[in-house]
Amino acid sequence: MSQTQTVPEGARKGTADAPGTADAPGAAAPAKNRWWILAIIGIAQLMVVLDATIVNIALPSAQADLGFTDGNRQWIVTAYALAFASLLLLGGRIADLFGRKPAFLIGVAGFAGASVLGGAANSFGMLVVARALQGVFGALLAPAALSLLNTTFTDAKERAKAFSVYGAIAGAGGALGLLLGGVLTDALDWRWTLYVNVVFAVAAFVGGWILLNNHRDAANSKLDLPGALLVSAGLFSVVYGFSNAETHDWGSALTWGFLVAGGVLLTVFAWWQTRAAHPLLPMRVLLDRTRGASFIAVLVTGAGMFGVFLFLTYYLQLNLGFSPTKTGVAFLPMMAALMVMAQVSTTILVPRIGPKTVIPAGFALAAVAMAWLTGIDVDSAFSTAVLPPLLLMGAGLGIVMPPAMALATSGVAAEDAGVASATVNTMQQVGGSIGTALLNTLAASAATSFLAGKDASDPLVRAQSSIESYTTAFWWSAGFFAAGALVTFLLFRRGVPEQDPDAAPVVHM
Repeated sequence: MSQTQTVPEGARKGTADAPGTADAPGAAAPAKNRWWILAIIGIAQLMVVLDATIVNIALPSAQADLGFTDGNRQWIVTAYALAFASLLLLGGRIADLFGRKPAFLIGVAGFAGASVLGGAANSFGMLVVARALQGVFGALLAPAALSLLNTTFTDAKERAKAFSVYGAIAGAGGALGLLLGGVLTDALDWRWTLYVNVVFAVAAFVGGWILLNNHRDAANSKLDLPGALLVSAGLFSVVYGFSNAETHDWGSALTWGFLVAGGVLLTVFAWWQTRAAHPLLPMRVLLDRTRGASFIAVLVTGAGMFGVFLFLTYYLQLNLGFSPTKTGVAFLPMMAALMVMAQVSTTILVPRIGPKTVIPAGFALAAVAMAWLTGIDVDSAFSTAVLPPLLLMGAGLGIVMPPAMALATSGVAAEDAGVASATVNTMQQVGGSIGTALLNTLAASAATSFLAGKDASDPLVRAQSSIESYTTAFWWSAGFFAAGALVTFLLFRRGVPEQDPDAAPVVHM
């Protein structure tokens, strides 16, 4: 059973914001800042999550402005995913070794700078480089933010509330990115989908500079360079291989070759971690049964969510004629349902029932929602064919994501908080990359099969082929969620996660 760390009340007051003793002068006052710290962390996380989708809606405008081809278009998204996913574990360990405050501040500032570079891009290459740099700094920022949250809130009830907010941002941020991207593209210019990050970054940087104190829980360890190279190269190869599946067939060496290489590198990495003196990802982080189930839940959620955001966006704009802004607004009910159920699941359901029932139930709701969406047609009405399953999807994801993210980082030693947090982000990013590649490939194959033997020049036939591609993606997403329900039901232990009264206190940052 994963153990949730507790801190005696007196000790919490004494260590609320920086390392110290219970009688440190003025130590009690900074404890009040923990909710402000949550706000700062939430702003930074929102900036990172938004960037995964906000640029998607702006891509057609950026393509027309910079003149790059349809074949190159995917690299605006893939460049970010490659850098982000492959460097997350390294970023998390750097935060543990050198301090979470500098990691957070450098990540925020670098992300903002890369966003400005992207907004000012005058060529395809410049935009791709900027997106890759966003991924690099995001890989430093995201695990630092989550580990700060993990070490700031040690009281069980407060921690549940904090993670419900964080999980809601992680789940709804993608949909909010679609909304904000549509509004900015329609009202201003596609470049503002990148410039807007500066607003978030300034607030996060100033708040972090004032409120956060630095602490290095793994200061006596050393950076595992062989492990960093192995896992970064392995994750890069896996994400790159799946990304190539969108433009090459699965038989291409650029697809299966990189996937095999990634698998080998990650296997060698796992072997090395059992022998390294200062492992990048200690096996104790992964081998806890509750945390392992939670990591899988985050991975599956990332893979299945793209069936909603990506293909439903296409359907609303290309088939129902929604504008980018209207498309973003259409996702708001889902966001509302997700945020409500995030609070319910983390503060009521999991503490009373336990994750073994709650998280599989959330996956089951999400699977039903995706299966429901397969009923769409070329002339379906949004209010009857899309809105109800969208609400159900939001509820399901709200039940799953926040408690899964909280349990994935609970009970870890303070010196492992950064790398555990990075593993959560890695699972979400790799899941999303795998989901994008698989669903795109399956959807394209379904459309091609439907058009075989039919008049492809007929607009109705082409429209129906699009519906066939969307519904195929929705069915597979439903399958992902159903598999997530089964696996998490088998792995999570019965009962409510226990608190260990002997666990070492985690110092508030």
